[in-house]
Formats: sequence, C-alpha cells, structure tokens
Amino acid sequence: MLIPCCAWAQGLDGSALGVSWGLPFAGLLLSIALCPLVTPGVWHRHYGKIAAFWAAAFLIPAALLFGPQVALLTAAHALLEEYLPFIILITTLFVVAGGIFIGGNLHGTPARNTGLLALGTLLASVMGTTGAAMLMVRPVIRANDNRRHGAHIMVFFIFLVANAGGALTPLGDPPLFLGFLQGVDFFWTLRHIFPETLFLCLSLLALFYLVDSFYYHRREEILAEDPTPDSPVSVTGKLNFLLLAGVVGLVLLSGLWKPGIAWSVLGVELELPGLVRDVGLIAIILLSLALTPAAARAGNAFSWAPVIEVAKLFAAIFITMIPAIAMLRAGESGAFAAVIRAVTDPAGRPIDAMYFWASGLLSSFLDNAPTYLVFFNTAGGDAKTLMTTLASTLAAISCGAVFMGANSYIGNAPNMMVKAIAEERGIKMPSFFGYMLWSGAVLVPLFLLMTFIFFR
Repeated sequence: MLIPCCAWAQGLDGSALGVSWGLPFAGLLLSIALCPLVTPGVWHRHYGKIAAFWAAAFLIPAALLFGPQVALLTAAHALLEEYLPFIILITTLFVVAGGIFIGGNLHGTPARNTGLLALGTLLASVMGTTGAAMLMVRPVIRANDNRRHGAHIMVFFIFLVANAGGALTPLGDPPLFLGFLQGVDFFWTLRHIFPETLFLCLSLLALFYLVDSFYYHRREEILAEDPTPDSPVSVTGKLNFLLLAGVVGLVLLSGLWKPGIAWSVLGVELELPGLVRDVGLIAIILLSLALTPAAARAGNAFSWAPVIEVAKLFAAIFITMIPAIAMLRAGESGAFAAVIRAVTDPAGRPIDAMYFWASGLLSSFLDNAPTYLVFFNTAGGDAKTLMTTLASTLAAISCGAVFMGANSYIGNAPNMMVKAIAEERGIKMPSFFGYMLWSGAVLVPLFLLMTFIFFR
C-alpha cells in the first residue's frame, strides 16, 4: 500500500549498466541467506553493518564512475521517495496491530489453524498483507505454542496471509495500488483475477490442512504443559481497529488527492498528499503507543526488534536494487533485454504465461511494485487497453507480482516481519534457502498448474 514510482532508478542510465552492477544486491541476498547459517552470532550482532557494507559497495563505485551528484540523487530518491514511506507504513501497522491482543487459548488443531489462515487471507485484501499479517501472526503463534512443530504453520501463513490474500483489491498489495494509480479500476482485480486467487488460496489451505494434520497426529507433538492457560477468547486494545481504518484512509487519500503541491528536496519531489499520509501515520503510531492498554502489548510480547531488523535490511535492499530496476526500465537497451523480449511473440503480441513468470520471478527478489510497473509499461502502459483488450495480460502481470512475492523471504516485506516475530517467539524458522525449498515444493507446482489453466 505504497506509492512507488521508481524515479530513483531514473538517475542512472540503465542502458549503460552491465550485470556486474547487480553484484552488491546479490551479495546482500547471499549474506541474508548464508550468514545466519554460517556465522549466526556475527549476523545477529552485526547484520546492520553487513547490510550497510553492501549498500556502500554500490554507492561508492557509482559516485566514482558517474559522479557524487548522481549517486546522491539516486540514493535520495530511493530513501526519501520509496524507503521512508515504506518503513513508516510498515512501522505503523506493526505498532497498531501489536496493540490488539486476542486473548484466550484457541488450541491450534489442523481445522482451527486452517480457519485462522483463511480469516487472515480474507483480511489481507481489506487491510493489506502487512496489516493482516501483523494482526493475525501473534494469535496464530499463541494458538500453537503447545506444539513442537510450528515452522510449517508460519511458512503457509506467509504464502497466504502475507501474499496471496492481498490479490483482490488495490489495498491488498503495493503493485495493485500502483495499477490503481495508473488508471486500473478499483474492482478490476476482484472481477478478473478472482478465479486465480480462489484456486491458489483454496489449494494452499487444503495442502496446509494435510501438512498440519501430519504433524498434529505425530507422537509427542503436543507438549505436556500448554504455555497459554485456558481462558475465554477476548480482545484488548480495540481502539487500534479504528486506527487501522485510519491507516487505510490515509493511504487511499494519498493516492486519490491531487492538489498539485510539492516541495523539492535533493531533487526529490515530495508531494503534499504523501507528506500528509506520512505525518498522519506517525500520529497514529503515537496515538497507539499512548492509548493502548499496557496489558495488550505485554500479552503480545511486543518488542521493536522485528521492525528494526526489517528497517535495516530493507534500507540496503532499496539501495542495492537501484541498478537492477534501472536496467529493467531500459527495456531492450538494457542488460535485461532478453527478459523484455521473452514476453512478446514475433508478431508483437504479449505472451501471458511469460508475463506471469517474468513479473513473478523478478518480484520474488526485487520490489514487486516497480517490477509490476516495468511490465505494465512493457505491455503498453494504457490502463483502458490493458483492462479490456489485454485483460488477460494485465491479469498475468498482477498475479505474478502478487503471488510470487511468497517465493522468498524478501519477496514481500511482511514475509521478513513474520519470520522475525516467529523467531522471537521461539519458532525455528527455515533458513533463506530452506524457505525456498518450501516455496519450490509447494508454490512452484501450483504456479505451473495455474499457467496451463489460466495463462495459456
């Protein structure tokens, strides 16, 4: 639910960049993947410094080769126009959802867990994947704190609540909100990718029920002592539901209100609607912290560690992916020309299956919002044509960008936050590559099946 416009990637001429400019981004990804396994103590103490090193590995050569001004302006665009709104929104949802405590012991049976994931999936298109994930993750963890195995629950939670569930409205996921700003009708995705979303979500819920049943019925799966005592289900911190509605309202306002007022800071045009949104979100954070009963945050074992980790890592991600986005935006003049050519047949007609996979695979590791915009423009960039004549192509781009954000921990911001919260609560989550084994085994076969059903 951001307004990414990729202006920060325009400071570099993507056609003049070689693939070697992607090495800092690749190095950052490998650090996130390998350091927790190889040197866990060093990583947990110094991950911020390691992330800063890779950001510098792009910025310093860029300053030397293209000039300090170009490096400064591209970094300013990435941080002021994209990263700060991103982290303000993420922090707001984290704080507000962390102030809603759902008490009682839900006892996580396979059927009840499936119901909780289904509820979170439905909420994702209403309050966004981040909002739904932050609201539901702690109750799901608490419902299963008497079980020995919880990682598979969190993995499917990321698949469904943090990704697939956000596909039905522009509020659900940033790429769709960006399409809305480009002129795509608010209810277009609900009308045109509902079958794909329903197929994927029902398939994942059915698979989850089978996997969770396998673990649930294993000997000694249930701990002798349940850490959560039995008590009636209750909700503390209900005021935060109103604050969540305020978050949705501010995000919509920033996309619809066009007063034409802006200020330039380091070459970045800061528009009044975005500033009002960000100031309003900060006010909501302060209100939530001031008005939420202490018992609600204590019950959720609320701490700042997960959002601090996301803030540090994604600051470096936004910086190091600048050249990759610039090369994509260069189209057939850039290093990713083969990707751009692959989505069109010799007659110039779009190949829907290739749009689905190209937008999806790149969204698995790059920010899915600018990736969506690149392929939106590659397909012509005219919303009216894409909603009608090329509706199947726009559906393929939308599905790829939203669904395949679940392929890796960094494919969508809530993925990393769910992982951090789960680990903070004692759940041993899969490593970066371990998670991709799950996504490769569960998601990729479903995406292949969807290709033959929906995008032939």
